[in-house]
Amino acid sequence: MRALRFHGKKDIRLEQVEEPQVRPGWVKVKPAFVGICGTDLHEYLDGNNLIPKPGHPHSITKETSPVTLGHEFSGVVEEVGQGIIDLEVGQRVCVQPTIYCGKCHACQSDLHNSCPQYGFIGLSGWGGGLAEYIVVPRQAVWELPSNVSLEYGALVEPLAVGFHAVDIAPIAHPIKSSTSMLVLGGGPIGLSVIQAIHGQAASSESPPVIIVSEPTAARQQFAREFGAHHVINPLTTDLVTKIMELTDDRGVDVVFDAAGVQVGLDGAVRSLCAGGTVVNIAVWPKRATLDMNEITFRQRSYMGSATYSNRDFGRVLEAIESGKIKPGAMITSMIALEEIEDKGFRALIEEKDTQVKILVDMGRSLRKDSAVAV
Repeated sequence: MRALRFHGKKDIRLEQVEEPQVRPGWVKVKPAFVGICGTDLHEYLDGNNLIPKPGHPHSITKETSPVTLGHEFSGVVEEVGQGIIDLEVGQRVCVQPTIYCGKCHACQSDLHNSCPQYGFIGLSGWGGGLAEYIVVPRQAVWELPSNVSLEYGALVEPLAVGFHAVDIAPIAHPIKSSTSMLVLGGGPIGLSVIQAIHGQAASSESPPVIIVSEPTAARQQFAREFGAHHVINPLTTDLVTKIMELTDDRGVDVVFDAAGVQVGLDGAVRSLCAGGTVVNIAVWPKRATLDMNEITFRQRSYMGSATYSNRDFGRVLEAIESGKIKPGAMITSMIALEEIEDKGFRALIEEKDTQVKILVDMGRSLRKDSAVAV
């Protein structure tokens, strides 16, 4: 079968590999749509980071590069392994790609996303969505509700990141209209947070106040479309001054940092109300600094949010099924597998302000039997 394989920095190849065989307790899935993640792009541009290097296999999968890419995907059940009685061939599903040991303190505390051996299908081994078939553990498979499309199924993984951050934020749930929140960054994760806030709001008629800080015009517009009430350009407007103006000098209850920029963090802390919290979702490219006096003297908090829990996929699917969120506008391009370098990775580099989520349509092929470097 064909699979897109990562060999190293700027070295991805569409190759013929052996088709995986189902085994007891596992499910064979035919991928339908696969999202290209910022993590995929970083691996492509910078080389092995999350993808294990040759000579240093992942502790659970025992694999190193080359690995098959694709960790945001939906598909159709092709075959079920022995012992599985709650899934059938032909069911439409999405896959939760997390890999964890299940035995450590974090896993036993229901913090699988903090497991020291944490990894991802599509990055750490066990195949990936950018292949004709993949075999995954039963617990990784979520059935799609009848009114949730396969395209939307490929958005569940990035949306779960936003839902998890909002869920663990120290605010009352469901979220009340009196709550005010600032989102730093209008990229895919920032937009996921906006949708998560709406999805977990107490009332759709009187949602909490959502403020977004984003410098680029295209992403500002995306933020508005997904429900931001106020959008601030931090390059032309003083963030803290504007936040205080919008909140009657109170400050926001929570800041969700999806940008990972020092100047943004500085403003975020000073934009908090007394007792407020910064929830960091961003993966920082370098060490950040934090003004501890701004934290201490107003009893503010700073916390991290790591990917998602085993409950968040269900929350996202329920929100889409019920119509609380409508994430379709996140899909800004649809491409074939053979186009992934030019119209996928390159587009995310050169058109990053206008692209949110590029999906690879695995049913669309330009060269059906090709096996070439792309």
